[in-house]
Amino acid sequence: MDAWRFNGTKAAPVIEYSALEQLAQVVIRGLAAGNVVEIDGLGLFLPDAVNGFRFEPRRLPEVFVAYVKEDAEQAERLCDALEAGGFSPWLDVRKLLPGQNWPRAIEAAIEASDFFVACYSGHSVRKKGGFQAEIRYALDCAREIPLDEIFIVPVRLNRCPMPRSIQRELQYVDLFPDWSRGMRRLVTMMRLAMTRRSALIWQTEPLET
Repeated sequence: MDAWRFNGTKAAPVIEYSALEQLAQVVIRGLAAGNVVEIDGLGLFLPDAVNGFRFEPRRLPEVFVAYVKEDAEQAERLCDALEAGGFSPWLDVRKLLPGQNWPRAIEAAIEASDFFVACYSGHSVRKKGGFQAEIRYALDCAREIPLDEIFIVPVRLNRCPMPRSIQRELQYVDLFPDWSRGMRRLVTMMRLAMTRRSALIWQTEPLET
């Protein structure tokens, strides 16, 4: 059974009717073909012999993973580890659909993410292009987040120089030479951040009367 994914953005205040219609058609076609259809940030639509379909809501912390194609294998490994740790990673090769406006879909995914993990390596620090653009966009998004909240989490895949701006402002995690230890540190850091956010939301929500 295949899984179909449709990407939207939680940040958009208004959803156009045409987009809703497109989404409905994707779900209908996928279910008719016997596939599981995943709507990012919403949940899963699963075929059901009795009711036609079954919906399972899903809201795991979302993590955008930025990388360069030379590090694709390690980025995939990172995503698998994040999924095992209870997160929902966003990786372009897994999420982007044919015909989508890729630059806008990537920006929307960054906006909707709880964390932005930037994979630095000997390849990425020397390369111009999409990776650097994603970092800049994430930094713009981070300006709207309280200073004491973690959003951008740089990781090093191997020994490489880190940009001065990253070293000066952000704490990074090494996934080498011990991958498992690095992943435990990364997952623990993000879980603590999510716990803190949840506590702050609970404290600031008005009591019902």
